[in-house]
Amino acid sequence: MVNDKHYKGTTTVGIVCKDGVVLATEQRATMGNFIASKTAKKVYQIDDRVAMTIAGSVGDAQQIVRVMSVESKLYKMRRKESMTIKGLTTLLSNMLSGQRYYPLMVQLLVGGYDKNGPSIYSLDALGGSIEETKAVSTGSGSPFAYGVLEDRYRENMSTEEGVELAVRALHNAMKRDSASGENIDVVVITKDKYTRLDMDEVKKMREEF
Repeated sequence: MVNDKHYKGTTTVGIVCKDGVVLATEQRATMGNFIASKTAKKVYQIDDRVAMTIAGSVGDAQQIVRVMSVESKLYKMRRKESMTIKGLTTLLSNMLSGQRYYPLMVQLLVGGYDKNGPSIYSLDALGGSIEETKAVSTGSGSPFAYGVLEDRYRENMSTEEGVELAVRALHNAMKRDSASGENIDVVVITKDKYTRLDMDEVKKMREEF
């Protein structure tokens, strides 16, 4: 029987914009009803213009981050170019599918900017992969985040507008989901740069809601 504690906690959001992608998470980590950390890192950079958000078992997720970071670097050394987002996602999907009998208890978003433009993929514990063309959320607070995303998302948003929407969605999810809380971590990836927003900037944004 699978331990339910692996599934509790976390809200992550990904938004595809006209000029890049926005990935955001809150920072609370839970162990059952216990708040294990208030500064948990849930957005990881795995290549120059690629990041991954994690929900689920922290140990399983960190193992995946380490493997994908190494595979990405090896590919770049051999081919003299970065792997595409789709290529990274396919590799990750195969890795998760290969663990079918001892699944890694995770729900992941992989997003970034490559030669094909901005893109985000969502993956489940058994390797199922879906390309998200608009906005997506994972984790225990995702039903609350989707309420905001569905209402406010529109085509051809800029990354600035995407940041505001992602923070608003997480802010509202954190009000209702006890396993989500503390600060909000936001990463913006465009063709030219990978940026992690300053925490104080995000706090000021939340005060305006």
